[in-house]
Amino acid sequence: MKLIDLSHVFDNAMPVYPGDPPPELQQAAEIGSTGYAIGSVHAVLHAGTHIDGPRHVFEEGVFLSDVPVERFVGRGVLIDARGSTLVDDAALAGAELRHGDIVLVMSGRSAVYRSPEYFRESPVVTLAFAQALADAGVSMLGIDFASPDRPPFSVHRLLLSQGILIIENLTNLEELVGVRSFEVFALPVRFRAEAGLARVVARIH
Repeated sequence: MKLIDLSHVFDNAMPVYPGDPPPELQQAAEIGSTGYAIGSVHAVLHAGTHIDGPRHVFEEGVFLSDVPVERFVGRGVLIDARGSTLVDDAALAGAELRHGDIVLVMSGRSAVYRSPEYFRESPVVTLAFAQALADAGVSMLGIDFASPDRPPFSVHRLLLSQGILIIENLTNLEELVGVRSFEVFALPVRFRAEAGLARVVARIH
């Protein structure tokens, strides 16, 4: 068994979606003065590797904290979309999607995660691709870029209306190329909110 960390490090230098405030990781107590360390964090829930839930785009959508924990674990399916700026349903050719799968789209954008280029001309996912995932009954879509779409966020709305959660800002997907079988564990902090910061790990059998 091998574990691969698919999460970016969360720190004050990390990039945030244009218009969002930067994260603030601070020391609330230090060992030198108190004998112990306590850190504090102030950040939007969409910073770094995180999971979007239905409440992100629907006022009456379920909070991520109320999603059954079983939904955050599933068989992984890697879609190699490197070189593509538009990820269409043609990218799914040859993929066997099953109910409950976690589909990971690898664009290669994580290589420029710490650069301003990361948010410029980022790939997007088409409605046809999203509909194919909905038809297959997958549980989650994970991407190694910032967002599957742009305003008016039609892909977000389609996926989340079908209960398909969205993992954004993944990394290290290249380590899954050629792997025949793996599981994904995408566990968000249980905030009663529309999203959650997450540690995402792939387990290779």
